[in-house]
Amino acid sequence: MAKADEQARLLKMTELEQKYWSQGIFVAGMDEVGRGPLAGPVVAACVIMPQTPLLEYVNDSKKVTALRREKLHGLIKETALGLGVGWVSAEDIDRMGIMGATKLAFKLAFEEMTKTMPCTHVLVDAVKGLEISAKQESMYHGDALSYSIAAASIFAKVERDRYMVELDSKYPGYAFAKNKGYGTKEHIAGLLELGPCKEHRQSFIQGILGNA
Repeated sequence: MAKADEQARLLKMTELEQKYWSQGIFVAGMDEVGRGPLAGPVVAACVIMPQTPLLEYVNDSKKVTALRREKLHGLIKETALGLGVGWVSAEDIDRMGIMGATKLAFKLAFEEMTKTMPCTHVLVDAVKGLEISAKQESMYHGDALSYSIAAASIFAKVERDRYMVELDSKYPGYAFAKNKGYGTKEHIAGLLELGPCKEHRQSFIQGILGNA
């Protein structure tokens, strides 16, 4: 993609932010990763990005290569005006359900960010009704529509992926480094052979183990 085309794409992705920036409001973007896996935490990020510079290639994390996500993770960390990450464990996902756990991860991320940067408005991917002290604008596919949400999606994705790679050495046999806890054929084969580890979501795997 030509540099001019990339700048045009980024400007398009900041249209939601522009209405806040024009009022002097530092709006945060919020997104999560890990709602679907059989193992590992759900992780949310809350990020306030500056109006300039716009970081090239920030996009929905699913549209960005793993190598580029790693590079962007560092750049986001360096340039963000505010940044927080919220983690909710597999055990808590089993206890409160995935939606409750997801909302808690968002809340924790917001609270972590606001320890250093006040925030009155947030853009959120899909989820509504968060228990946070900020006005919320929620939208589906927000990580493809909002620069700030996309930055949050990348940051959360890299944080969780790194964690799952670490788990691969702690709990060998499930291929966590490859599948990041998602229900791939290799992961399910390991689960059936070894049984669940501490990081598996019991509420997600009951059907698999029950059918074995």
